[in-house]
Amino acid sequence: MHKVCDVDMEKNILEENEKLAHKNAELFKENGVRAFNILGAIGSGKTSVIERLSEGMDGVNIGAIAGDLTGEDDHLRFEDKGINSTAINTGKDCHLDAHYVSHALEDLPLEDIDYLFIENVGNLVCPVDFPLGTEKDVVVISVTEGDDMIRKHPLIFAQSDITVVNKVDLAEMMDVELSVIEEDYKKINPHGTLIKINAKTGEGIEKLAKELDLPYSLPR
Repeated sequence: MHKVCDVDMEKNILEENEKLAHKNAELFKENGVRAFNILGAIGSGKTSVIERLSEGMDGVNIGAIAGDLTGEDDHLRFEDKGINSTAINTGKDCHLDAHYVSHALEDLPLEDIDYLFIENVGNLVCPVDFPLGTEKDVVVISVTEGDDMIRKHPLIFAQSDITVVNKVDLAEMMDVELSVIEEDYKKINPHGTLIKINAKTGEGIEKLAKELDLPYSLPR
């Protein structure tokens, strides 16, 4: 009986999240905001990717939601880049959900934002079942996590629109075969796009921006 109750409760939670995600998507549409869900483990480079993209997006208004268990480090980094940002601290929750995001949107001037990047909590498991109402899901991984990351966490990569492999300059040092990561991704998500980057230098960021259809030009 307990298992049945647990299943029903989980189903209700996921259904409610779907409804709220749809409301978020409608709110984005009403305000002309293009929103992206940026996922990945802690240290993969999610914040750096958003910063790099923002550096080449002159003439548009950029917003960000920084999701973390606690703290405001990423939120403050975004603000230093001139990004209109707000922070979400989830406490013990290992992911953002549509409810968290809906409240965060109340702290942002959506009417003044063209592009919104939502940095999810650093985790490759928990966010899988919780859409936020964004246009695309972008998963960032680092070669420092090994070349078996996609095989170990297939669900999040199967539903991702784009997978970004960061810190490619360290691949040889970490004894990581980039071709293995590419092949694994093709097997799990033949319709997704994989992009190799180095967020530290900006290598590959232009290609990512093009895939997201962002108004990006290389910073001078």
